[in-house]
Amino acid sequence: MAKSSKEIAVSKGALERLPRPAFGNLERMFEDFFGRRWMRPAGWERAFAELPTLPHVDVIDRDNELVVRAEVPGYKKDDLEISVADGLLTIKGETRAEEKEEKGDYYRCEISRGAFSRSIGLPAAVDDTKAKASVKDGMLELTLPKLEKSKRHTIAIS
Repeated sequence: MAKSSKEIAVSKGALERLPRPAFGNLERMFEDFFGRRWMRPAGWERAFAELPTLPHVDVIDRDNELVVRAEVPGYKKDDLEISVADGLLTIKGETRAEEKEEKGDYYRCEISRGAFSRSIGLPAAVDDTKAKASVKDGMLELTLPKLEKSKRHTIAIS
């Protein structure tokens, strides 16, 4: 009897993130098959999909400044707190939304709360007193000017 060997092809490279809509479709598929209880394990009151998640963040290192962009959909500027200390940027957010619906004998009230705290190490020293922040369409953008000692300098080769 001959032994059979199975070879597994290994691919090298960066992992790709699945697009978010794929998870929504998967979630809907489970809801259709199992009902809403599948997302509430061990009697949890809140579903996995309702739990707050950390925002995705981009840090861009430019010559004179750092630009930080964070996805914060549903958060207003008053819901966010930003701080910089010892080369660490911290973004905190907390939101609360209430939804009520009354139709005949049917009554529903849902209160949703969410909070997160995300800390990111900055690649250069910044002047936090001159930082600028704005929120537009669910995107937080911070511009942090670099301190003079952190700016890029070219070095001549002799």
